[in-house]
Amino acid sequence: MKRFIFITGGVVSSLGKGIASAALGALLQSRGYRVRLRKLDPYLNVDPGTMSPTQHGEVFVTDDGAETDLDLGHYERFTGVSARKTDNTTTGRIYKSILEKERKGDYLGATIQVIPHVTDAIKDFIRSDTDDVDFILCEVGGTVGDIEGLPFFEAIRQFSQEVGREASLFIHLTLLPYIATAGELKTKPTQHSVKELRSIGIQPDILLCRAPMPIPPEERRKLALFCNVRPEAVIEALDAQNIYEVPLEYHARGLDHEVLRHFGLEKQTTPDLKRWVQTSQTLRNPDGEVRIAIVGKYVALHDAYKSVVEALGHGGLANKVKVNLTWIPSDRYDDPAADLSELDNVDGVLLPGGFGERGALGKMRAAGYARRHKLPCFGICYGMQLAVIEAARNLAGIEGAGTTEFGKPDYAAVGLMSEWVRGNEKEVRTAGGDLGGTMRLGAFPATLKPGSRVADIYGSTSISERHRHRYEVNTDVIGRLAPHGVVFSGMSPDGKLPEIMELTDHPWFIGVQFHPELKSRPFDPHPLFASFIAAARDKSRLV
Repeated sequence: MKRFIFITGGVVSSLGKGIASAALGALLQSRGYRVRLRKLDPYLNVDPGTMSPTQHGEVFVTDDGAETDLDLGHYERFTGVSARKTDNTTTGRIYKSILEKERKGDYLGATIQVIPHVTDAIKDFIRSDTDDVDFILCEVGGTVGDIEGLPFFEAIRQFSQEVGREASLFIHLTLLPYIATAGELKTKPTQHSVKELRSIGIQPDILLCRAPMPIPPEERRKLALFCNVRPEAVIEALDAQNIYEVPLEYHARGLDHEVLRHFGLEKQTTPDLKRWVQTSQTLRNPDGEVRIAIVGKYVALHDAYKSVVEALGHGGLANKVKVNLTWIPSDRYDDPAADLSELDNVDGVLLPGGFGERGALGKMRAAGYARRHKLPCFGICYGMQLAVIEAARNLAGIEGAGTTEFGKPDYAAVGLMSEWVRGNEKEVRTAGGDLGGTMRLGAFPATLKPGSRVADIYGSTSISERHRHRYEVNTDVIGRLAPHGVVFSGMSPDGKLPEIMELTDHPWFIGVQFHPELKSRPFDPHPLFASFIAAARDKSRLV
């Protein structure tokens, strides 16, 4: 029997529903259950693909080409289960599908309403593509009381009624603020949040309470009494040293036991948490430290590079070192007179993805500085493209090298990609087309040059990586850069699309057109990130 767990939030946003959902998924998985996690986002955008990274954070891309919420990255990293298009939906996507059906006459002239048409579409999404799992965990974005979230709350209420309480469970994540002048945790915000939830017909079975300290017995008793839950189901969610200790913390406080107790499964399995314990021990007791500079456009919001940050940490795990980050806005280096000597204080430079002209020159100058000063440098997507342009200008002497993303350069080292092949079908795009969902998205294969550094790193000459970009390095530049030690060591199988570049006379300088950070996991660090951090560690020891 499939069982459904709904995770909602109250009081304030950003309490960590995504981490909580991922951690619970990992705990259930540690007991031998198959899990699938998905996100219900109430905003009106069809997907986050066109949303500002400084407002929404990164866009996480799945193998099958969906642009999704960054929480799906947490789901993958904690459970190792690759997300799919069917694991993230929004109000915009729901309404878009309904209106398309209405225009085709699929509703036979019926008046389209929130109930039942919108709620039915949400319920169809929840139950879709779940044949191969035991537990489906659905996180509802936002907080209870948000007007845009009401159809989703109504849908999960109806869903629970239909499948029965023996197949559904509600977890509510709330905040217990500590008032210093009173010297106590306050339960009233949580009481009001649960009251709001109950007013729309949902009774939480478990309360996850974010708090700065353990919940005293009296406050726990009060929450249980006024929120109509068992005292054992009031579970404190304290801050952890790092997110990969959260499953251990939740297990210690009985979250997985309470979930299984609800379903009558608490005596059937015991968890195997050895990997999580080993990871925690490595993170707490590293053998050394490295410092990596992230030179990017969106550093004002670190979540814009969430998967990059996590993948760097995984590279640290692989090398048993702590990775410290220096955040540098790339537009700081746009001025040709800007001093880049602060990069002398780091062990490696990472140039992440991005779009647009602001900060592009700064990234190029950072790439050039890392190239000349033999600093380990990792360029990802846009970062790789700008590293190629920098090499074309300053190694091959092509002064007019640039990208058509910013206009019409004298020499288009990077240009708009108008068509490519996915499977057996050709996909075509135009410069004036829609921006959302029109890039080369998802997993594509690449062939690596035998004997190249990247082939050695991967241990293979055939790879598959996730992409999210609209512009491509011009193959004409390959021959012009080759005499200067720039090797394009990864290409699409048909040889038309450059995927990886590396410098032969440099300790570690690699640029990739794809996003390797999206496939990195704590128990399986991405080989490029593990190798990059190893190079940074070696550089650190040489200083």
